[in-house]
Amino acid sequence: MTEVNRSTVSEFVLLGLCDSWELQIFFFIFILVLYLVIVLDNIFIVILIITDIHLHSPMYFLLANLSFVDLRLSSVTTPKMITDLLKENKTISSEECMCQIFFGHFVGGGEMVLLVAMAYDRYVAICKPLYYTFIMSQRRCICLVMISWTIGFVHSISQLIVIMELPFCGSRVVNSFFCDIPLIIEIACIDTYSLKILMNSHSGILAMTCFILLLISYTYILLTACHHSKDEASKALSICTAHIMVVVLFFGPCIFIYVWSLNITSVDKFLAVFYSVITPLLKPVIYTFGNKEMRLSFRRLKSQYISYRWYL
Repeated sequence: MTEVNRSTVSEFVLLGLCDSWELQIFFFIFILVLYLVIVLDNIFIVILIITDIHLHSPMYFLLANLSFVDLRLSSVTTPKMITDLLKENKTISSEECMCQIFFGHFVGGGEMVLLVAMAYDRYVAICKPLYYTFIMSQRRCICLVMISWTIGFVHSISQLIVIMELPFCGSRVVNSFFCDIPLIIEIACIDTYSLKILMNSHSGILAMTCFILLLISYTYILLTACHHSKDEASKALSICTAHIMVVVLFFGPCIFIYVWSLNITSVDKFLAVFYSVITPLLKPVIYTFGNKEMRLSFRRLKSQYISYRWYL
């Protein structure tokens, strides 16, 4: 019976961000501009780090990977949301819905672990500077990135397997602009109370574990930096402040969605937009303008471009 019910669900209906057509036009223009900025900013950071030899260090290698992840994270739901803002009937096929769930949790879970890896890099650089080159070798950096992707994949596929087995025999309406695990569980035609707690706990444990590790790491790093010279302490504070701001921006919405759920539709939609659009937009700004080396690298690139134009 379950197989029959599942096979008849070929698509879900998305309610979108709002009902007002005027607001939808406004959001279409606003979010489209933000998405284009996200794409250009993150591509620019990756290219800048690859091309500038001064940025060929473990910290910037991890930062380039973070920008690549942000680009993918914002692309999981945002393009679909933008195109749906111009449609009266917003639908998504069951296959596309499952893909959104898989890649959303795959990339999101991987980014959580990648942020922990970046904290580990700063810990070694500030607390064990003499061993930094040995510990943060190229092989170690690649391993950290691979671990983040592996954990993200395991986290995502384990949840997707459960979601794909749910029967849907009634409502196909998803009260949001994208598919996510709590939203899909809510419309399944079985008693999902225990399942909802289990699935939210699965995501919540990963988010809270990484968040607590990051808080402990940066607290220890800052306390250690206070015992260094004034210049070194100032540099460590500047770098760690940027990292902490990114951590708060990224984990804040995740914790409210999966750990302390408010069950208020408008708030959940705002947090989802903040998580998928605003956070990836602010990260490049924080890392570029809050990092001296990135600013210098940008100036060098600008000077090279001006010199090239002058030569032509």
